[in-house]
Amino acid sequence: MSVVERERAAAAAAYGPPLPGARPGGAVPPAERLVRARVAEWERRLGDPGDPANPAGFRALMAADERAELAAGAVAVLRDGGFGAELVPVELGGRLDRADVLARVLRPVFRRDVSLGFGHGITSLFAAAAVWAAGDGPQRDRLARLLLAGRPVAIAHHQLAHGNAMWQGQFTAEPDGDGYRLRGRKDVVINAGRAGAVVVYAATGGPGGSHSVLLVDPDRAGDGLAVLPRRISTGLRGCHFAGLEFTDLAVPPGARVGGPGEGVRLALRTFQLNRSLIPALVLAAADTVLRAAVRAGTGAAGRPAGPRQRALLAGVFADLLLSDATATAVLRALHLLPDSAHLGAAAVKYLVPDLLQEDVEELSTVLGAAGYDREGGPGSLQKLLRDLPAAGLGHVGTAACQAVLIPQLPLLARRSWFRAAEPPAALYAFAEPLPPLDLGALAVAGGTDFLTATLAGAAARLAGRPPGGPLGDRLATLAGALADELADLRDRCLALPADTAEALASPTWCAQVERYALLAAAGAVLGAWEAAAPDGGFLADPAWAVLALTRLGRRLGLPVGPPPEECVRRLHAELLDRLAGGRSYDLYDTPLAEGGAG
Repeated sequence: MSVVERERAAAAAAYGPPLPGARPGGAVPPAERLVRARVAEWERRLGDPGDPANPAGFRALMAADERAELAAGAVAVLRDGGFGAELVPVELGGRLDRADVLARVLRPVFRRDVSLGFGHGITSLFAAAAVWAAGDGPQRDRLARLLLAGRPVAIAHHQLAHGNAMWQGQFTAEPDGDGYRLRGRKDVVINAGRAGAVVVYAATGGPGGSHSVLLVDPDRAGDGLAVLPRRISTGLRGCHFAGLEFTDLAVPPGARVGGPGEGVRLALRTFQLNRSLIPALVLAAADTVLRAAVRAGTGAAGRPAGPRQRALLAGVFADLLLSDATATAVLRALHLLPDSAHLGAAAVKYLVPDLLQEDVEELSTVLGAAGYDREGGPGSLQKLLRDLPAAGLGHVGTAACQAVLIPQLPLLARRSWFRAAEPPAALYAFAEPLPPLDLGALAVAGGTDFLTATLAGAAARLAGRPPGGPLGDRLATLAGALADELADLRDRCLALPADTAEALASPTWCAQVERYALLAAAGAVLGAWEAAAPDGGFLADPAWAVLALTRLGRRLGLPVGPPPEECVRRLHAELLDRLAGGRSYDLYDTPLAEGGAG
């Protein structure tokens, strides 16, 4: 009997086998069966990442990273499998219809390599999103053809104050008849020299220095466009970053996406998809590290994990479930609550990448410095620790989310917290279908706070009827304490000066954003647990929610005490069960191509 089998048997003897019902099969909605089939097909195509002969495996991916390239074999798998169709709306011949499904379909790529996911994946979607939201028929058709053929699309963002290299540099577009003259330079644009189209955010003047979005064809730019030398970055080394310089490029009529001066508004709409999607994808990379740590924690020398290791592993697992619950709820809100999704998108992007970065660093104490995979060789853990900050855009990503949330907090304190209606049940019914995604319908301000409305509603229900058993009582107590913290946050936001931009930019308001994001995540945890409770299964067990909320409470500085040992035991047993069965460490418990513990 292996160490994993012995630990699973000991856990079963202590409190019974893992709860049934959270496994593939059973009464699964037809739409969910199709989604699972799509995810399984990409797992199959990408193959066992631990197989040293796999061109999309860890060994090939790490070797390519050392050359500062994407693994050619992995890129071929994606291209030959029609990966570009995942980024194209259904009505244009692709498969993109739901934001939450897109995250699940892309996770097999990010589980293997964050650089691959960005370099041959979602940056093309981020570029195309403005065209999907506001482009005309010919523009949409053109980008759809490019992506379906496997060609990337690049995005040249507008300049942000205090931004990193990707956000520095500016383009200007001067009206020239019915078109524009495009000028300017940016030194860091992903896939700048490989793109079949470039979506450019260019300053076009007007009040406040407005921007417009231009769709540029580099193949027809001639001398008006120069691709500058490649820059190899510290994180996402395999991605091709280079500069673009436009010199009096004549942009023809029909190249502008949306109306004149609508660039910033389009960015604020489409960034909601970007901000929600990135956390939902990088957690797949953390899943891989956690899997390696659980494998290492079973004791290659035959020694089972000790209490401290079990607590660490279970805690990181709870954080992954928390992150998935929050990201998935926000992705579904893009469909169901388009007037309010901007709040959740900023909160999840603010919180989850840094949370997962901390978790991966914690897991390094189990794995050591050598790496996290079976066949990738030394340095793979360091690679991920370089990639994660780049994936989250580092300081500029945090600052951009703060810029969205801080002006909203005083309004939410006055109008939304403890007043807003709870969101529809479909928000947390993660296996249920959704209306089509309409990026053009997303609001950029206002709305209500659906995540904290869930927190307040769930806390009230649990106070009136807590689940049975000690963990049920603990869950009710935690929910009440977090709802009290929301009330305290409301009082603070009402008392703080918010009458000037300088006041809102103060460190005090930045601290309130931190507390708000943690409380929003608590709402998502409770919403996901309540939605799962009637169906049974692992997610219906209060253990994961109690551990996740305990960790949130400790981050908030609340006197919640240590996590109950029962929670640690239950989550650690689930970790072992999923390791042995080769299943993912997210909400969906997905079968993986790499198989079991081995």
